[in-house]
This record gives sequence, structure tokens and C-alpha cells, in this order.
Amino acid sequence: MYRLKREAHISTREELNLFEAINIQAGMQWAWRSRWKDVVSETFIRQLHKKMFGDVWRWAGEFRKSNKNIGVSREMIGIELRNLCKDLNCWIEHETFCADEISARFHHRLVAVHPFPNGNGRHARATRNK
Repeated sequence: MYRLKREAHISTREELNLFEAINIQAGMQWAWRSRWKDVVSETFIRQLHKKMFGDVWRWAGEFRKSNKNIGVSREMIGIELRNLCKDLNCWIEHETFCADEISARFHHRLVAVHPFPNGNGRHARATRNK
């Protein structure tokens, strides 16, 4: 049985995948409708994760609290994410790379930071498309 935010009776991986997919779709719709002014920010990144997984996981949008075998140490998540956002803004402002290159670099670095306990890859792909 999976520990979910809401009292859902999900007992299989297949049910969990379906529940997550529905929530991810809702999160993406929110992102595309959003009039958020600063999408290149820690706040937006966390909010998007919460919108994508908030109906599934209690901790959605919160940074991981333990170290993993992937990603920066938990103490460095906020710092590395702010650095990434600053770099991204600079790349965009100075047209350092073409849009596809900026997107790929952002995606790679966000996954490398690995800010959340789960859903990092799906979140990074969604962020890349926003």
C-alpha cells in the first residue's frame, strides 16, 4: 500500500501510475494556463511539482530531506536551484545558446540537482516544456 496524501485505496503500482498520470496532466494544464510572471524561479519550480504530484504525495513541492545516490547533497538543493535559475536567466537574456540548447542544459542540471524525493524526471521534462 502506498502512502498518499488523500485517502485513496491504491494498492498496486499500476493504480499508482494512473493516479500520478492524472495529477501530472492537471499540473501541466495549470502550468499552461498559469500567468505566473517568473517561471524561472525556485518558487515556480516547487509550485509546479506540487501541482503535478500534490494530489498524490503529501510532500509534493518540498525538497528532499535525505541524501540519495543521485543529486546534490540535501543541504545544497536550494543553492544549486537558485544558481541554475540565475544561469538560465543569463542564457536567455544574452542569447548565449539557441532555445533547444538552453532547454537541454536546464533539463540536465535540474535532474542533476534532483530536488524532490520522487518525480524529478517527470517534473524536469514538464519544466522543459513550459
